[in-house]
Amino acid sequence: MTRSTVSNLVAELIERGLVSDGQLVQNTVGRPSTAVELDGRTVCGIGAEINVNHVSTMALDLRGEVVEERKLALDARSLDAERVLSHLADLVRETVAGLGQVGATPVGLTVGVAGLYDQTRDLLSHGPNLGWYDVPVGSILREELGSAYPIVVDNEGNLAATAEVTPGDPARQDILVLHGEVGVGGGIVTGGRLLRGSHGYAGEFGHMMVDPRGRQCGCGRQGCWETVSGLRALIEKAADPDDPIRNASMDIDDRLAEINRRADLRDARTLAALEEVGAWVGVGASILANTLNPATIVLTGYYAAVGHHMRPAIERELGAGVVAPGAGGTRVELSTLGFSAAVRGGATASLEVVFADPTRVARRSATGDAK
Repeated sequence: MTRSTVSNLVAELIERGLVSDGQLVQNTVGRPSTAVELDGRTVCGIGAEINVNHVSTMALDLRGEVVEERKLALDARSLDAERVLSHLADLVRETVAGLGQVGATPVGLTVGVAGLYDQTRDLLSHGPNLGWYDVPVGSILREELGSAYPIVVDNEGNLAATAEVTPGDPARQDILVLHGEVGVGGGIVTGGRLLRGSHGYAGEFGHMMVDPRGRQCGCGRQGCWETVSGLRALIEKAADPDDPIRNASMDIDDRLAEINRRADLRDARTLAALEEVGAWVGVGASILANTLNPATIVLTGYYAAVGHHMRPAIERELGAGVVAPGAGGTRVELSTLGFSAAVRGGATASLEVVFADPTRVARRSATGDAK
């Protein structure tokens, strides 16, 4: 492209509030150049999550900075789907109102939900941990929230995996993301792209059968991986029935903080629970590593919160279970995003419409009004 074409395109992006002039750059020859930087402070993507213990939202601007973040603790299993979705819709409205106060506009909403989300029919076909089956989540939310911006629904594990991909980092282009909460899910990223499968069901790792004589899973089968590696398994092994951390109404962050506190104090029962559950996480991870040979396994969700205590057991079982020497070159990392991974991934996905087509954002006049 010619210099004038580039200048015109940059000028248009500035008018749309998507980029801004940066510092002068001194070239080796000729006049200094002006750097162009992402701006987009008035453009936000919203991510949301529906999980067993909470609904939450996050709004990111085009630079990836958090503008709004909200969370509501609830017991989704005790409420019908429409009630939970109504709570989420209220949280989204509050988020949008907060964006309005800082002059930002939402360009999309991407919602992560725990379970199998059928993209072709736009419904949650199988959500055993929520107790939801064939729920048209997308349609219900569009009816609640209107059509001012696109609303997309996806599996929470897929969105958590999306949030963990780092452009330009070769160690983050072929990764396996394991997202632990009440259930266990995640995502497969190959060549920097999420692998969804033919109907979008890829990543349901929690329902691999690892213990045929084990307990019954919420999906109805016996011995699924999440029955021995999910948060429920850890808490039941670490605490008696009357222990406060067994109370589902207690905030999940507080429950995990208490587990970490006890582990730091070298409480024998807590350490034994972390060791046993960590070993099961490693067993499942080795099966997946043998199949996929990722460069990195990223542990997120509750695994990230207590993973420093479980990591030795995970790495031991991974090394023992992977056929290739040195665990096939696969290493284990703890996510820094924790429980925000899925909602952050949703917000990031919502912003893709702007990168694909900047003209979706209106030009602004000299007074700052859209036109």
